[in-house]
Amino acid sequence: MYLYIKRVVDIFFVILFSPFWLPLMMVLAVVVKLSSPGPVFFKQKRYGRNCVFFMIYKFRSMYTNAPKDMPTHLLQNPQAFITPVGRFLRKSSLDELPQLFNILKGDLSIVGPRPALWNQDDLIAERDKYGANAIPVGLTGLAQVSGRDELPIEKKAAYDGEYVKKIGFFFDLWIMLRTVFAAVSRRGIAEGKTT
Repeated sequence: MYLYIKRVVDIFFVILFSPFWLPLMMVLAVVVKLSSPGPVFFKQKRYGRNCVFFMIYKFRSMYTNAPKDMPTHLLQNPQAFITPVGRFLRKSSLDELPQLFNILKGDLSIVGPRPALWNQDDLIAERDKYGANAIPVGLTGLAQVSGRDELPIEKKAAYDGEYVKKIGFFFDLWIMLRTVFAAVSRRGIAEGKTT
């Protein structure tokens, strides 16, 4: 039952805060376009709820010659691919702002397991153990506020499983508040191999 309420809450919050994020998105779009050649937005194939694929939107933070289907933290030298403006966008998590359109479309929820890349079958298999593939993926999630890129796949999936058990309005609200803190503190962001 909560999943239906969750969808209504997602739309409500995105529309409520649209006077803040829409102007910011317009400014960032101009900055990205003027800062380096290439499109403003970056689209990538991701796993959604029940392992259905969708295209996720981000502000482009890398040069156009960057590998498109590899998580940045697995790149040997990610700094060679990230634009100067992209560094700021990624550190502040503002590159994720276009995903608010994914939320309005119904691809994403505000809170849920982060959508895995189309080729991250290991993460999908781990999440399957906890039933975490059966709930909506999110803009932020329990794993995001508990370590983000620093977490191994098994730990991320375990946090996603914990979220499945505790899913509810107040738990979502708590994760949203922690997300703001994590974004400001820039905790858990790893730009390059961590092992």
